[in-house]
Amino acid sequence: MKFAVYILKSEKFNRFYIGQTKDLEKRIEHHNSSKARWTKRYQPWVLVHFEEYESRAEALKRETALKSLKNISRFLEERVG
Repeated sequence: MKFAVYILKSEKFNRFYIGQTKDLEKRIEHHNSSKARWTKRYQPWVLVHFEEYESRAEALKRETALKSLKNISRFLEERVG
């Protein structure tokens, strides 16, 4: 089973959220519901980037690396080209 590391962007605010999950579709739905504590303030969220990994350990390592970036917008611009 694959694990996804993902980046969401708030459509209304200049905010990003980075996370990892086994079920990306379900997780995005959760972030756009009132059940998600931090992300409910900045709804709606759209998926702007994701990567797949074979293990949760790999996904967690990548999530940590992405969260340590100083400028996530620049990272996304470089990925799109």
